[in-house]
Order: sequence, then structure tokens, then C-alpha cells
Amino acid sequence: MSAIILDGSIVHYEALGRGRPIVFLHGWVGSWRYWINAMQIASTSFRAYAVDLYGFGDTARDPQHYSIDSQADMINRFLEEMGIGKVAIVGHNLGALVGLSFIKKWPQSIDRMMAVNCPLDYEAINIRTRTASMAELAEWLAVRTPDGASALADASKADLLAVSASIKGFESTPLFPEIRNLGIPCLFANGANDPAVAPPSQEKIDHFPNHMHQITLDGTGHFPMVDNPNQFNRLMTDFLALDSGASPRELQLKEEWKRRVR
Repeated sequence: MSAIILDGSIVHYEALGRGRPIVFLHGWVGSWRYWINAMQIASTSFRAYAVDLYGFGDTARDPQHYSIDSQADMINRFLEEMGIGKVAIVGHNLGALVGLSFIKKWPQSIDRMMAVNCPLDYEAINIRTRTASMAELAEWLAVRTPDGASALADASKADLLAVSASIKGFESTPLFPEIRNLGIPCLFANGANDPAVAPPSQEKIDHFPNHMHQITLDGTGHFPMVDNPNQFNRLMTDFLALDSGASPRELQLKEEWKRRVR
């Protein structure tokens, strides 16, 4: 286990590979652990980091840092302390919101972002996600395979306050309007069967700026990276392979990608 002390608190992370940096940020249920497969794939070309946010996994519980903006501040401090330059971020719901907050504050420090099952507004979050206990959330969203059980083994470690505080903060401070025109390439990937976070409406997608794009991953739910890792990893690697600054809309020209992931 790797850890760093930031502002007096333990922050747990894991790292693999060499190359340009990429940071994986988990969601409201689980920890860094469900990124293992994606990290292994990314590590062939990148230095892949997966960080446990405050209140999750093996990082300290600290209610003062449970807001989305405070979690983003922690990621910035982590990058500074580790001497990591401009990064790509792959974030899953809460992790994606933390990534959007990071873009808002430090747009010069991020090359691109893949946001997985990311709510673009508060209403996209199922009320059960906002009100259930951690045990209920883990049971509701569990991936019922041996690999899924292993990937979510840290779900019980989470502080429910870290979930509720971030969701409450998101209700009062939407992030999407603040980052949509900053020019950072963003790919929004949604599991077609995710019960916890609704995908963006077609009207919202139609009004995305050119540097943003949305793809629905058929046959996957709340954890596309666990439900169908081959499909998820192919999309991720194709997105990461785009030239810096290129629009993720270029992915929709690749019919061969669409065929091989179905």
C-alpha cells in the first residue's frame, strides 16, 4: 500500500506503469480497487495513479474535506507533492464530479477527462443514492460476479457522510455550466442500465460544445469498468490515444470500434 500525508491526513493511492500521468478517481461506492483492470491496461502507455478520496478506502476520514471542491483540492495537492504535471483524469460519478471541479480550478493542469456515469445536474442522481445507507447502496449497485465482489470489497469502508456531503454540495453548486466552455476535451460514458445516475438528456447532449461527447455503453450498469472491462478499456484507450486537444467526437467516426465492443 502506498500513501502520502497531505495536510496531516493519510491519503492512500496505488500506481502502475510509466509514461504520461493519468489519475483514476472512484465513485460513491467502492475505492481505488475497482480500477485495477483499467489501470493495468493504461499502464502500458501511462503512469497510472488511483487515489482514494477522503472518507473512502484507506484514506483518512475527515468531514472537513468531504465537499467536492475540497476533494479536488486534495487531488491538486497530491499532484504537487508527487511532482506530477499535466494529467488525464478518468472519474466515476463522485470522482467525475471531483474531476470537473479540478477542471474549474486548474484547467491548465488537465489534458482531457473521461467522466463515467457522471450526473450533470442534481436531478440525475436517483433519490435512493441520496438517502440509502452504505450497506444498502453496496447491495443495490453490486456487480454479482466473483470479479465484481472483489472490486467492491472496500465499499464498507466508506463514510456515508462523505457521500451525503458531496451530493448535498452538488445540489447547491452545479459544475457543468462552469466547465462546459473551458475547452478541455471531455468524454461522458454512461452505462445503459445504471440505476443510480441518469444519463444526460438528448437535448443536453445536442447542446454540448465541440470538445465534449457522450457515449452509452450497452449492457453495463453502474460500474461499466467491471461489468464489461473489455468494452470499457477499449473506449478508454481510444480516447486516450487521441491527439492532445482533439475532440472526443472523433470517436464516433470509428465504426470499427462500435462493432468490436458490442
